[in-house]
Amino acid sequence: MSNRMIFVVSDSVGETAELVVKAAISQFKDCNTEVKRIPYVEDIATINEIISMAKGKFSIIVFTLVVPELREHLHKEAAREKVEVYDILGPLIDQMGSLYETKPSHEPGLVRKLDEDYFKKIEAIEFAVKYDDGRDPRGILRADIVLVGVSRTSKTPLSQYLAHKGIRVANVPLVPEVDPPEELFKVSSDKCFGLKISAEKLNNIRRERLKSLGLNDQAIYANIDRINNELKHFDTVVEKIGCDIIDVTNKAVEETANIILSTKNKRKSL
Repeated sequence: MSNRMIFVVSDSVGETAELVVKAAISQFKDCNTEVKRIPYVEDIATINEIISMAKGKFSIIVFTLVVPELREHLHKEAAREKVEVYDILGPLIDQMGSLYETKPSHEPGLVRKLDEDYFKKIEAIEFAVKYDDGRDPRGILRADIVLVGVSRTSKTPLSQYLAHKGIRVANVPLVPEVDPPEELFKVSSDKCFGLKISAEKLNNIRRERLKSLGLNDQAIYANIDRINNELKHFDTVVEKIGCDIIDVTNKAVEETANIILSTKNKRKSL
């Protein structure tokens, strides 16, 4: 008997269908079967060519087509030419549509898009952790957004919030006794955002932070003169960078993030 042939047909990459086919083949020992994957099938002419290739052979066309017209044409023409077909995705989509009482989008490649979005988000989260709090200034030049501010201006939670939207963020703390990294003045000012806060608000935040750690809330970290000195240093640095400044004094992380995203999107459209 001639070798068996399985054509794996998809309007996307076809990886899912090929994996299913190979899993099924593994259950049949000593059966020589060739698998030919044909991805990105988007028109009837291509389907006709595939049926012509499969006709008269020991073959099956296994497919994951989400566009109804292509599925129907494949079924119809394969039946006319007496070619075996197996629809992996169609019946499940139809059944789920009945269960959910809604129509599917019939848009090819959505699984791959979801996967890409997921991995982009994971990469951004790992990036935010790696380049948090100025740990490695090399991240500044690789970041989509760079946050600059004194301690306790929500740089880290803001970085993580944006990372969950797939944006790579590096944040840099500003301390008067330490020169800012050179990379901060090399990166585009459009990517940088200075986080400004009032001295009184910062004083309260730092005092509460010290208390939560069981430390004296009168330490230099929460001293108002020290805070004013840090904020003056902040003003000097962000003026040199030439970046946008956001007053985070009475803003939640989500509010600040929305301002950054809105600014970023406006610049993209220009």
